[in-house]
Parts: sequence; structure tokens; C-alpha cells
Amino acid sequence: MRALLSSLSVRVLAALALGLAAGAAAEVWGIPGGTGTTGMIDAVGNLWLNALRMTIVPLVFALLVVGIASISDAAHTGRLARRALIWFGVLISAATVYAVLAAYGLLALWPIDAEGGARLLAGIPPSPDNIGAAAPFSEFVKTIAPANVVRAAAEDAILGLVVFAVFFGFALTRLPDRLKLPLVTLFEAVSEAMIVVVRWVLLAAPVGVFALAMGVGLTAGVAAAGTLAHYVAIVSLSVIGMTLLCYPLAMVFGRVGLAGFARAVAPAQVVAVSTQSSLASLPVMVERAVDDLGVTRPTAGLVLPLAVALFRMTSPVANLAVVIYCAHLFGLEPSLGQIGAAMLTAILISIGSVGLPGQISFFASIAPICIAMGVPLEMLPLLLAVEVIPDIFRTVGNVTADLTVTRIVSQGEATTPT
Repeated sequence: MRALLSSLSVRVLAALALGLAAGAAAEVWGIPGGTGTTGMIDAVGNLWLNALRMTIVPLVFALLVVGIASISDAAHTGRLARRALIWFGVLISAATVYAVLAAYGLLALWPIDAEGGARLLAGIPPSPDNIGAAAPFSEFVKTIAPANVVRAAAEDAILGLVVFAVFFGFALTRLPDRLKLPLVTLFEAVSEAMIVVVRWVLLAAPVGVFALAMGVGLTAGVAAAGTLAHYVAIVSLSVIGMTLLCYPLAMVFGRVGLAGFARAVAPAQVVAVSTQSSLASLPVMVERAVDDLGVTRPTAGLVLPLAVALFRMTSPVANLAVVIYCAHLFGLEPSLGQIGAAMLTAILISIGSVGLPGQISFFASIAPICIAMGVPLEMLPLLLAVEVIPDIFRTVGNVTADLTVTRIVSQGEATTPT
């Protein structure tokens, strides 16, 4: 499946380039059929986007319920697992704060080119909903607990839906097994079914991205490529910064030397770059944690698989960077309440999206955050096409964070490496 998705990433990237080139050529020399043809191309792109959007609510809700149940099961496995979960929560929360500061800081230092951004936006389909207006903080507080969950789902009031899913998931953990297990199995089945649907939709991604990119190319021409390259750089730099912060975290809280930690994580980072999979990097991480970081094998055997299963430190960093970039691109100024909603959503969504392939988690993770911040979703298909590049840095960051937290959690029983 990973090989299939890697091949899909290449084909989607190629479709983006071909669509932009075809649109730029059509802008200069015209297009057969005129407005009728462009209207059909826009319809194909919108159809594909809507097919993805229809999976967001059931997928996110089911993933969160199953994720909460998994955390509860892990917390009952012992003191070491509970300590690991506490560190996961602390580091994810800190990473979320960093994400907002880094994204806004990078865009202040290196802003989006106004002309290129305007031309790129002119080529995408307009948002059908007026969701860009900033809401006061009092409105944000009201959305935390939805009065009607069904209406919240229908109206894309994603924060309230996410909060309800979290409470529902924790409530399930208090039920006896005879009641809890069938419900968890049900939602696991729902999430797996939605993932299958998303995979089917993604099989048509080259066609959908080509159609959307051609519409952009008709308006923006080659200027769109420059804006997309700028987007890749901003998101990648945000994640790289978080990865680099893991080194002083390991030094201070893990009490390990910088050189020793760098030697330990390097082999796992190489595997992460080549596979773009934290799971594929797990054997190397266990080996390096035991041999180079002085972690006992039982501790590494518990904490690292738990980290791979439940902990993705770069998720809120990269996802918030994407959403904040889109907000700047659309010229939006989210309110404090919307930023808070996006941060809370990013933390909670990171629980459920762990372990999903990059193309699937891109929409499952970022679309709810966009909705929470009041950012239209229409840019996401184009950004999916270039996600293959930031995804490499995401995986490297996750592997580095997994080894960092393992060393930190192991304090008290590990020997300090030289």
C-alpha cells in the first residue's frame, strides 16, 4: 500500500505540473470549446474536492473515538506507559504553541508574494461558504459544546464535533467491556471504511488535481509555481525547526550529550527519509535507543511502539503551518478565538490521525483545522500535490521526537551514553 501511495504522490505531482503548464498554455493560445470547456474542467475539480470533503466528519469522529480508547488502554498498562502518555501530551501541547509562533514568524520574515498569491487564488474555485469572517472570542467559547451535534456536523462546526467525540470516547472507556468493545469495533470499522473511500477518491487524484491546476494555470500561469514553492519552504522550515528543538530537549530533560544523541538519531532519520514511515523506522529506533542512548530494551520495546502508535509531534506543527499559510493567502486575519480553536483541534486531531498514510491524513488532519480557523478548503487539493516534500520532513521530525521522548521517559533506569 505504501508503494502504491508513493507512486500516487509522483503521479499527483506530475498532474499538478501538467495542469499548470496546460492552463498557462491555454491562457496564451486559447482552449478549444472556450468557456464550456473551462466550466467542465472546474466541475471535475469541484466534484473530486467534494468527494473528499464528504468523508471528513465521519472519518474524524470515528478516528478520535478509537484513538481515545487506545490511549485509555495504554494508560492502564503500567506506570511507564502513563509517564510516556504525559510526556506525549506535554510535548504535543508545546509543539502546537511553537507551530503558531513559527508559522506567523516565518510569514512575517518571508511573506507571500502578493501578486503571485492573488493570481493563484484567482484560479481556484470560489468558496461556497462565507467562512472567512473572524468571530469574536465569545463565539468561540459557545462553539466548544454544540447544542445539537447533528447540526454541528451538518454545518461543519468542527470544534464542537471534535470535543464531543473526545468526551464520547472517554465515556466509552468507563463502560464495561461487553458494551465498550462492540462500540469501539463499530467506530473502528467506520474509520476503516472511510479510509477505503478516501483511497478510492485518491485514485482519481491525478485527474482532480490536473483539473484544479489547469484552472489555476489559466489565471495564474507560471506564477502559481513560485507560490507553491514558497508554501513548501514555509511548511518545511516550520517542521525542521521543531526537529532541531528535539536536540536541546533531549540534552536538558533526557540528560544526554548532543553528539551522542545526534549519532543515535541519524540512522533512524536516514530510514525515515527513504521510507517516509515512522513504523518502518521502528526497528532502527529500538536498536539505536538501546545501543546508543542507554535505554533498556524493555523500556524501548514499550515506549517506542507506543510513540509510533499514538504520538506524532510534527502533526500540529505542519498542519497549523498549512492552515496559517492558507489564511495569509486568502487575506484572512483569524481572531484569537479562531486561532485557539485551530490549536485545540490540531492537538485533538493528532490523536486520531496517527498511523494514516500521508495523503489520507492530509485531508483528515488539515480540513478540520481549516474549518475551525475559518479558512476555505479549496487550496488543499493543490497543496496535496506538493505534500510529498514536507512529508519527508514530517517523518524525520517524528522519528527524532520519538527517540527524544523515549530517552526522557527512560530517566531513572537508563545509563547515560558517552
